[in-house]
Amino acid sequence: MAQHSASSPIAKYFATVARDLESLAAQELTSLGAEQVQPGFCGVAFEGDRELLYRVNLWARLPFRILQQLDVFPCGNADDLYRGIKGIDWQRYLDPGCTLAVTATGKNSELNHSHFTALQVKNAIVDQQQEQWGERSNVDIDQPDVRINIHIRHQQCTVSLDSSGDSLHRRGYRPAMGDAPLKESLAAALIQLSGWTPDQAFFDPLCGSGTLPLEASLMALKMAPGLFRDRFGFETWPDFDRELMERLIAEAEAGQLDQPPAYIGGSDGNADILEQARANARDCGVAQQVEFQLKALDAVEAPAQSGLLICNPPYGERIGGSPEELAEFYRLLGNVLKQRFKGWTAFVLSGNKDLARNIRLKSTQRIPVNNGGLSCQLMKYELY
Repeated sequence: MAQHSASSPIAKYFATVARDLESLAAQELTSLGAEQVQPGFCGVAFEGDRELLYRVNLWARLPFRILQQLDVFPCGNADDLYRGIKGIDWQRYLDPGCTLAVTATGKNSELNHSHFTALQVKNAIVDQQQEQWGERSNVDIDQPDVRINIHIRHQQCTVSLDSSGDSLHRRGYRPAMGDAPLKESLAAALIQLSGWTPDQAFFDPLCGSGTLPLEASLMALKMAPGLFRDRFGFETWPDFDRELMERLIAEAEAGQLDQPPAYIGGSDGNADILEQARANARDCGVAQQVEFQLKALDAVEAPAQSGLLICNPPYGERIGGSPEELAEFYRLLGNVLKQRFKGWTAFVLSGNKDLARNIRLKSTQRIPVNNGGLSCQLMKYELY
């Protein structure tokens, strides 16, 4: 059982994640000390104290946001919503000197417009403030001190505070992006799904702006992904415990390794995009630990006797050439894997089954993955 300090009561939280990654995110949250962990649709419910909330924001690689639940009440229409929101004691979470923003998701037959829902919530909160203080919070859509999240489902409203601020997948190390970048959280998920461990070599022959090798390097070096962020949403909450957060950051920094246990690298044939990968590596302090090579796919060689290769080749949805050129590219990928990566395990993320057949290797596993709304498969190839 986790130890909970008397000053920090147990709260209910919900981590939002990409579809198909709920059970993987549940494992990650459990490993960070979360309790009562329950995967749901596009998210995971869990419980813990304030220290856990800070730790999950700092360390979790898969979620987008960590919401702290305040209340759940019956809500069939706008009047129910206004009354329910006004029934919460907002003094505990928000004084008039703090800015606020409201994000609304979900709907029912009466409340089916998120902008209207958010407006009702804002009105109820500032009306309560006017009655109590004679003044009210201003709205700041971009960088509010307190972001309130409303979720309407059937005849029920769930009210939460967004503890993360900007989505956690935006680590803060990656200003430079290629044409169709993987979200950092999805890159981390693919690596976890592959079963890679840091004692194995890691290579991406189509690395683009470097997201997969960079996420692998953060894992191998035991670097908390949240260390690169300017701030978290909870840092402007009235109950923010700065000492606790500084201790967690100091512990995270003290636990980092100087070198990964095995090779980590990537290659790409586009010099401009590879420069972006190197810039991103510098931004997260791993420029010396990750190797990026300028190499077209047909020139790629295995950087070690064995290891794990992951790549996300173009599949024509966002980037790529004509169907014929893409088919030829996938044939080349299959040949390179077969001829030059004997002893390795390869994983290829594909959103196009017809194209994937051109790899002409037998996959031993296919894992469904959702990439920004595209249904994809992560295909595993054992290369003998």
